[in-house]
Amino acid sequence: MEKLHVTIRGTSMLPSLKDGQDIICTVYCGQEISVGQVVIFTHPFDNNITAAKRVKIVNDDKLFVEGDNPDPLSSDDSHNFGYIEISSVIAVAD
Repeated sequence: MEKLHVTIRGTSMLPSLKDGQDIICTVYCGQEISVGQVVIFTHPFDNNITAAKRVKIVNDDKLFVEGDNPDPLSSDDSHNFGYIEISSVIAVAD
């Protein structure tokens, strides 16, 4: 499977992933996505933004994603924009 190098920007995934940290991901090609995995996806309200968040709920073709940072103001996630379409997933962190 094709790999993708992603650089984390911001603090929404602290303490798991730090600002500036490089991670290796597998390009999403329809493989199963599970609760607990970190996905890279296109922001539902701005196609110019990609985000990394942890999957909390898988509901058919939609995902509920959250940042790991316990500060509720630190993450723009499904609490703000609702479920994301699984089709917006670009990659899954290894």
